[in-house]
Amino acid sequence: MDATTDKDPLVQEQIYNALCYLGESEPEEILNACDEYLRQHDKLAYPHRVIILKAMETVVKDNIGLLEKSTAKVVIFLASNEMTKSKEVIRDWQQAASNVLVAVGQRFINKVMEEVLTKFQPGILPHYFVMQTFANLSVSNVFGMVPFLNSILGTMLPMLGMAKQDHMKSVFCYALQHFSESIQEYLANLDKAPDPTVRKDTFSNEIFSAYEVLFNSWLQHREAKLRLAVVEALGPMSYLMPSEKLEEQLPKLIPGILALYKKHTEAFYISKSLCQILEASVNIGSRSLDVQLDPLLGTLHPQVRWLPWL
Repeated sequence: MDATTDKDPLVQEQIYNALCYLGESEPEEILNACDEYLRQHDKLAYPHRVIILKAMETVVKDNIGLLEKSTAKVVIFLASNEMTKSKEVIRDWQQAASNVLVAVGQRFINKVMEEVLTKFQPGILPHYFVMQTFANLSVSNVFGMVPFLNSILGTMLPMLGMAKQDHMKSVFCYALQHFSESIQEYLANLDKAPDPTVRKDTFSNEIFSAYEVLFNSWLQHREAKLRLAVVEALGPMSYLMPSEKLEEQLPKLIPGILALYKKHTEAFYISKSLCQILEASVNIGSRSLDVQLDPLLGTLHPQVRWLPWL
């Protein structure tokens, strides 16, 4: 593994491939060896740590059914520390560590959450990649993650007001989007779910509280990327809002989304979110849509007319 410090990309790729190959026959040994190496070489530069973490992710994914609980715990603890060692966002390194946690979470979700929740404390803004890990876990392991989401949302809501930097606001939006999608998938498959008593209203109030921050504050932000992150979250969130609250918000929500067409040349995410909001409105039998019809058609007609394939 010392060869990971070689700056030649071909050598680095060979090291990655060799670790993955060895991991096919001896996954436990390779994962423990990677853990030991990274712990013993604390000063190893992050680009080289990334190679080892990526190999660990692949070995975990390919052998998830064979992993011992003890090895999983070792890998989880290492990846969690690698992910949060630097308070600054160092995307490649921390993403690689996060991906390891998500891979292990396919089977050992409770162990992963037990570790990562120690880094998600009330009143303290979490690491960017803690939120991203939660979001990606909610996608990759819906049944395992949804039971944690009510508690996570409860802890997260006060943090929205603490988030001052755009990248933190964006990752909260990313999390809310994926949490909402995960909850919908869980509710659509209750017959297979571990807890069939879960209902939409388990999450509705928290989702609405988050909606108020996103729509009333963050959507007005001058930064286009953040506005799009908000829009991507609002669509899935609309399905989970209390019916009466969604109905109450529609006269503001739909014009607010339509106004974004003038600010963004890339309309896909706006249209997708609008579609989800309209579907959620129809699902609750909304009476507010009739008065929105003219502005909707007036805004959407030019979008259809200028589709490149028409």
